[in-house]
Parts: sequence; C-alpha cells; structure tokens
Amino acid sequence: MTASSIDMRAVMSKVPAVTLTFWIIKILATTVGETGGDTVTMTWLGETTDHPNPNGYLIGTAIFLSALVVMVIWQTMAKKFHPFLYWATIVASTTAGTTMADFADRSLGIGYTGGSAVLFLCVIASLAGWYWSEGTVSVNTVNTPRVEAFYWITITFSQTLGTALGDWAADTGGLGYGDGVLVFAAGLALIAAAYYLTKISHVVLFWLAFILTRPLGATAGDFLDKPISDGGLNISRPMASLIIAVAIVICVLVFPQRAGSHTASATSS
Repeated sequence: MTASSIDMRAVMSKVPAVTLTFWIIKILATTVGETGGDTVTMTWLGETTDHPNPNGYLIGTAIFLSALVVMVIWQTMAKKFHPFLYWATIVASTTAGTTMADFADRSLGIGYTGGSAVLFLCVIASLAGWYWSEGTVSVNTVNTPRVEAFYWITITFSQTLGTALGDWAADTGGLGYGDGVLVFAAGLALIAAAYYLTKISHVVLFWLAFILTRPLGATAGDFLDKPISDGGLNISRPMASLIIAVAIVICVLVFPQRAGSHTASATSS
C-alpha cells in the first residue's frame, strides 16, 4: 500500500470487563479485605485485646503491603488477563488498605475524619496524574506497565480510603455497621441508576462505584465479626474470612469473565 491507512483494532486490557460478576466479586473482595486484615492485626496481633502487640497495625501493614507489591509485580509481568491473579491482587490491595487505614487512623492518631480526607485527596491526585499522563482514566486501557502503575496506585488509595470512610460512617457518623451497609448499598444503587438513566461519564461513575464498594465491604465485614453488643453478628474473623474467600473462588470458577477491551488505531503503509 502506498498510502497510510488506519486500522482500528480491539486492544485487550489486563483487567476484567466491568459486568455484574465484576461487582459481585469486588464487593466480596473488599469484605474479605476487612475481615482478613482485622484477623491479623486485631485477632492474631491482639490490637483490640487487653494485651496488644505494640506495633500490630504497623506489622500488619508491612505484611500486606509487601504481599501487594509482589502481586502487583506478578500482575504487571503477566501478558494477559488472568482472573485468579487479578482478584488475588485486588484482595491483597483490600487487606493492605485495611491495615494502612487502621495504622493511620489509630496508631498515628489522624482519626477517621482526617484519614478519610487525606486519602480522598490521594485518590484525586492519583487519578489526576493518570489523566494528565494518558488522557483517560478508563480501566479498559490498562495494558501497559505505566498505566498499570497508575491503576494499582489508584486502587490502593481507594481501598484505603474506603476502609477509613466505612469506619467514619459507622463510628463518627453514628450509623453503626448494619445501617452503614444499607447507606453504602443505597449509594451504589443510585450510581447504577445514573449509569442507565443519565449521560454522566461512565468512567466517572465507575470510579465512584469502585470507591464506594470499599466502605460497603468494610462495614459488611465489621457487621459480620463485631460483637452482638456492638451491632455485629459475632462471627470469628478467621471464619468470616474463610467463608468469603471460598465464595470468591466459587464465583471466579463458576461465572465467566473476560478481559476488558478498548479500540486503538494502528497505521500501516
């Protein structure tokens, strides 16, 4: 060919297409992140007992943040979307988010309100940097190491923000765990309605929903394992984590998932 021609091709992303299955597993992953993180810091390291480890939240943060770094490197090195690898990385980010938020809010004394505000600014800064670099923050474009770096940084900040926001709503906001679940679920329902009934950017709605699933999972996790006197169901944290983890594995095995895609142009002559 003597003249250049544009070939529009579907470029596959390394993250799953956003479907109902995606949101179901995401909510389960955020919930197990709460119960799993609390299992290590509160149950095993005793942060909420009469004899706590003096650095329980810091140790938990180091453990889960290290696991997250390993999983992100593995995910970045992968050549295509792998459901189990992706969701394992998401779970690593939710558990790291739980322990990091608890460390900032409780050990550093920032508090739920201050922690939520700081982390919200971190999420906005991460998205702004991503948009400035790539011209979009659509998850369907996550297929290069640079975009993956922005993606996982934003994910980690959003997961940490969600934990702080969930704790703020249940405690400072006075909602409790049961009502907190209902409020965040209602928020997600409103976002779903906006997706189908309005012309608001689907990318904006995605990130709003993604962030909001985290406090939903945080309050749901607390609802499962907190004492009945505090409004919870008093299920042990390790048992709650195991049940939710099994549910995630079943969902990944049973419900089909595909990689997201976006259209890119390639020139040929």
